[in-house]
Amino acid sequence: MTLNDIRQIDQSGMYNALVDFHAQVGDAVRLGKSTLVKLNVRGVRNIVLTGMGGSAIGGDLLRSYLSDVLRVPFFVNRHYVLPAFVDRNSLVIVSSYSGNTEETIAAHRDAIKRNARILCLTSGGTTESLAKEHKQQMVKIPSGFQPRAALGYLFFPLLVVLTRLGFVKSRTSHTRETIQLLKSKAHAYGDPEASDNPPFRLAQRLQGKLPIVYSATEYFDAIGMRWRGQICENAKKLAFGHVLPEMNHNELVGWKIGAELMRQMEVIYLRDSRTHKRIVLREEITKEIIARYASHVSEVWSEGRSVLARMFSLLYFGDWVSFYLAILNKEDPTPVKVIQYLKGELAKL
Repeated sequence: MTLNDIRQIDQSGMYNALVDFHAQVGDAVRLGKSTLVKLNVRGVRNIVLTGMGGSAIGGDLLRSYLSDVLRVPFFVNRHYVLPAFVDRNSLVIVSSYSGNTEETIAAHRDAIKRNARILCLTSGGTTESLAKEHKQQMVKIPSGFQPRAALGYLFFPLLVVLTRLGFVKSRTSHTRETIQLLKSKAHAYGDPEASDNPPFRLAQRLQGKLPIVYSATEYFDAIGMRWRGQICENAKKLAFGHVLPEMNHNELVGWKIGAELMRQMEVIYLRDSRTHKRIVLREEITKEIIARYASHVSEVWSEGRSVLARMFSLLYFGDWVSFYLAILNKEDPTPVKVIQYLKGELAKL
């Protein structure tokens, strides 16, 4: 496969978005630092990020990343209405890349009714209009991306803002390490003709198979979710998964009946050298059990020192896997026609 082969299929330029992701992250950090957010967070008892799809995954990543340092509960809402506990002591982050996401607009209006403290993250649309109408704080991000390709803008400005609001300590060095790691991997992963291109090799293994993605709960549950979502949207291919240790209490038992189907499954473990030692044991035992049935079991290990770099190393690897899998499937990774059809049908009702 050559870059010319890729460009013939990748009509919308997802390749360039992936190669330049490190630059997007750097710009997103600068945007977060330059946006003045005047928000009284005294007495805030919980944080709720409401969003859907690519606009919500930034919240999942924040929740996972800050889980061991954030002293207030962080909840990600994917619904038309907010949880019953949301009130004037809640910080509601309205995340809608387009600003026109039906469910998120409804939840935004719900937050207004409950007098919650609101921060909006959007490129425009109704979300921006509502923020201006109600004089709410807003971080405006650049338009022109697919939401899933704008993850830098949907994660890092919020991390910076939460830091400046006093919820967490500065992670500047971790962010810098993450950007450098992404930059180094852009060259390695972006060359489909390289003899050693791990995401491309894994994509080749996944062609014609059903991907099953497993990860540890700590820090990496959202990464597994990202992998599955990217494979579905970019490669137009179903993918499933679960987290450990929870899957040891239910899904593991399902690896028994349906041998012919299971031989079509390719299992990917997202691994990290600092995972809880008991989960490491579970990963090894579970891998041995599943290997009896699945077509193959692969491992992808995180890289980097900080948690942030290790998380994004796995995330970036998965984005490239989904991209190459799309190209191998001769599918333009950007268009999501079935989602547009669904939205069009909903608009009629």
